[in-house]
Amino acid sequence: MHYPVIDPVAISLGPVNIYWYAISYLIGIGLVWLTLGYRNRHHACGYTEDALSDLVFYAVIGVLLGGRLGYMLFYGFENLLKDPFSALKIWQGGMSFHGGLLGVLFAVWFFARKTDRTFFEITDFIAPSIPLALGLGRMGNFANTELPGRVTDMPWALIFPDGLARHPSSLYQAFAEGPILFLLLWWFAGRPRPLMAVSGLFLVGYGCFRFTSEFFREPDIHMGFLLADWVSAGQLLSMPMVFIGLTLLALSYRRTTGKV
Repeated sequence: MHYPVIDPVAISLGPVNIYWYAISYLIGIGLVWLTLGYRNRHHACGYTEDALSDLVFYAVIGVLLGGRLGYMLFYGFENLLKDPFSALKIWQGGMSFHGGLLGVLFAVWFFARKTDRTFFEITDFIAPSIPLALGLGRMGNFANTELPGRVTDMPWALIFPDGLARHPSSLYQAFAEGPILFLLLWWFAGRPRPLMAVSGLFLVGYGCFRFTSEFFREPDIHMGFLLADWVSAGQLLSMPMVFIGLTLLALSYRRTTGKV
């Protein structure tokens, strides 16, 4: 089966082009907003409509700035040096999850200071909704023919534009980082959990899914493997996530038993 030919431009309105990548982000943001509203109403989280809107707004700014800058620093530093304005070309793709995560964490810290809420109270609240946006973002990667998989002879392989049969790695990541992680976190957060537990599970879940999916994805051509001829940049950046997530889970449950 050949890789589907998808025009990255979904809609053209005169000189204005609307890209599938941007649409995937907008839908993801909308789903995050809706699910946060649902959790706020049904779990008595105590956010006003204005506060919830502010939280989503700050998080979106954090994702866009952190994701793009993180990509340029982690994966495209040479291009950034050659063309500093390339950092503004978000519609062309090239967003780093790990950079976006740092941007969101900074936004949460800022929002917590404004609202007198604790940092982990907010991250526990938003964590179950984030996979919806992650999964759709990966679909945007698929539409842009990004994240090519490694060569394979598996029957579901797609023949990429280079003529080689490869794993559809962006679809693997879309499924694992999207609906699977969402269902896991939604179930886990559906019952009262100690502070930091939901945030910790998110870090562990995403880190493990990302680390595993990288085995089916070609490393970035200009970077290759960064460690031991098999560890990619995505795996290297995901390792601390798993460690920090496990630490948060351990601390959260030790606090409930009075052992800290």
